Amino acid sequence: MPRRPKNRWVQCLPRVNNFKPAGIPLSELEEITLSVEELEAIRLKDLEGLEQTECALRMGISRPTFHRILVSARQKIAESLVMGKALRIEGGDFKIYSRKFLCQECRHEWQAPSENEQYDYGNDARCPVCGKEDVLPIDQIDQREQGLGGPPWNHMGRGRKKGWCGPPNK
Repeated sequence: MPRRPKNRWVQCLPRVNNFKPAGIPLSELEEITLSVEELEAIRLKDLEGLEQTECALRMGISRPTFHRILVSARQKIAESLVMGKALRIEGGDFKIYSRKFLCQECRHEWQAPSENEQYDYGNDARCPVCGKEDVLPIDQIDQREQGLGGPPWNHMGRGRKKGWCGPPNK
């Protein structure tokens, strides 16, 4: 009997989960499904520009496993673009790591919603106490608590705004 896949750590759920060619109804298109962890691999490697070893650490998986996920994701995206197929982002074996936030105005700290809920980390995040938008994510998970192979959340990318999984809502 095969081993159950290990959960992969992702930063957040995507704000948009369907892409399709313009002008063609979705019902007339063939659809490709990209898993949430495949999207996270693309985000870390191609958008954030991290090395595969760092990407694998953040997702809590081995480098060869990360490479397989990345190759699968790129193949699906290329097929969708070249063949004009719809791309749906859903499913997979993943967990969203919890995030804590700090209001710069009133210094209130709070925890993001549970792992299965989407939470907006972007410009429109507001403090639940004072309502101000001057909110920063606090990196919560200590690598020592995760054990060997745990994701090091204390250095998140190369200067991009942290926690975004898509364009900010306007």
